Amino acid sequence: MHNLINWLVESVGALGYPGIFILMAMESSVIPIPSEFVMSPAGYLAQAGKMDMLAVILCGTLGSLFGAYLNYFASHYLGRPLVLKYGRYVWITEEKFAKVETFFLRHGEISIFIGRLLPVVRHLISLPAGLAGMHHLKFALYTVLGAGIWVTILAWIGYFIGSNQDLIMKYSHHALIGVLIFSALIIAVYIKLQPKQEDERG
Repeated sequence: MHNLINWLVESVGALGYPGIFILMAMESSVIPIPSEFVMSPAGYLAQAGKMDMLAVILCGTLGSLFGAYLNYFASHYLGRPLVLKYGRYVWITEEKFAKVETFFLRHGEISIFIGRLLPVVRHLISLPAGLAGMHHLKFALYTVLGAGIWVTILAWIGYFIGSNQDLIMKYSHHALIGVLIFSALIIAVYIKLQPKQEDERG
């Protein structure tokens, strides 16, 4: 893990904006790259004047969208059996996928938005979207909103804290707790509004 972290930090510095895009695309698909060690070093480089913060956030968000679409198209065109067959090599078990798939079929848009904020789920949530053939505008919009929030938080952590890996992990965990609370509130409001929405449809 230590070697991986060092490689990620060096890659961000050496590859610049394309590196951010590529690494976040990998993180957003099925490759377990810690986003903390992609976006936070980029934020630090922005603070040092070597990168532009807006461009950092934009590249990170677009990279996340690209990676999400890799999963979307893989599941949409290759199908559920193939995804499950090869997904086990990247920790996508049939049980995990079934839970995400069931929830998604009931609550697609909120699933994409919240899913992009949560560890593990962000690697899976695009798969049921692809299987269901979710509308591209909705998929892209909610992916960008969710990923953009997380990417922005991590970039600003790096901007204010610097390159200290221990502090980045510490404050990233704090940020994750905040995101979980935020997600819980959004879900609570969504659940409360559900009966009204169903009544209107009826």
